[in-house]
Amino acid sequence: MNKFKYYFVLLLAGIAIVSCNKSDDDDAVVVPLRDYTEQYKADNDSIVKFLKTNYIETVSTDLDITFKKIPAGGTQTSIWDQTDYELKTREAYDDGITYTVYYLVLREGSGSSPMNTDRIYATYTGTKLDNTVFDSSYNIASFWDLDGVGSKGVFVDGWKEIFPKFKTGTAVHNGDGTITYSDYGAGVMFVPSGLAYYGGATDNIPAYTPLIFSFKLFDLTRLDHDLDGVFDFEEDINGDGYVYDFRNTTKYPNPPASLVDDTDGDGIADFLDTDDDGDGYSTLFEVTKPTGTAFLGGLSKYYPYNPILDNPATPNFDESEKYGIPRRPTGELTNPDLPESYNNPRKFVEDDFLAAGRKRIHIDNTYPYKKN
Repeated sequence: MNKFKYYFVLLLAGIAIVSCNKSDDDDAVVVPLRDYTEQYKADNDSIVKFLKTNYIETVSTDLDITFKKIPAGGTQTSIWDQTDYELKTREAYDDGITYTVYYLVLREGSGSSPMNTDRIYATYTGTKLDNTVFDSSYNIASFWDLDGVGSKGVFVDGWKEIFPKFKTGTAVHNGDGTITYSDYGAGVMFVPSGLAYYGGATDNIPAYTPLIFSFKLFDLTRLDHDLDGVFDFEEDINGDGYVYDFRNTTKYPNPPASLVDDTDGDGIADFLDTDDDGDGYSTLFEVTKPTGTAFLGGLSKYYPYNPILDNPATPNFDESEKYGIPRRPTGELTNPDLPESYNNPRKFVEDDFLAAGRKRIHIDNTYPYKKN
């Protein structure tokens, strides 16, 4: 996976990563990146052909999978036609086009699904369409950041699109300090080059190569990219499991409105916006519990998005949080004889913290009150 950063650096080398050929007069000839739409058509044809001309050779009890080409006259059932494992697709908007990404579900998993910006704990094996392995974690799990940031950042956009379709496993803490996972998600993604390394090339991966990744998803860590006290997955306003930074207009020139998670319409997605509702008060300020309010309880000084139960794995600590982020208060006025205002606010009632479907204060630009 350390190759990921290397390939991505190559990709960022310019809006056009270029390769140089030598002409007869020894002058370098600059070759621009191929058109994304045309290359995607070619990649999709290659992937579909692979799915129709290869079969699942083995799937181990640990969900390690191998594929093999169907020989001439062979009677094996292709990946495309087999029904043991569901072959599904996800539509992914990137590079100004919509990709169809095929993925095979070996097991969905039993836990939680990561966002496309979360940190995952997973293993992987990468192969090309000729079934040769180009990289592997050798079944040793590690943490990878789907946001593409840092030394463990994932720069294959296909990972960001497909891992959220799976769930983590169940962790069992062993007496020797190790953790065993069961019922974890496992699958295979078939990634067009535009969602992989595109024009980048190495000795074992030519440019414009579609790739296959088989993987197992054991666990995840939720991330809060704008450090506003609300996790990314809680700022997924449309609830589709994905958030995007559409300020990158080169990568996303015309994003579908259905993918936008931007409460105040300022062009900054909520997961990166420190003031989600644009009311002049930071989200962090709005979700910080007031001091001296004993009934709010809990260890955190911030409201959780929703109430949290105590973790039985930590018997010496009570992590329970009874109340989630409240809506604008609906209780009685401080002075019933005066209109509601900054100097005469309503009081919070318990239902303000618990009501289903409530519009939480950090995305309600009518609260806190404006000063008179």
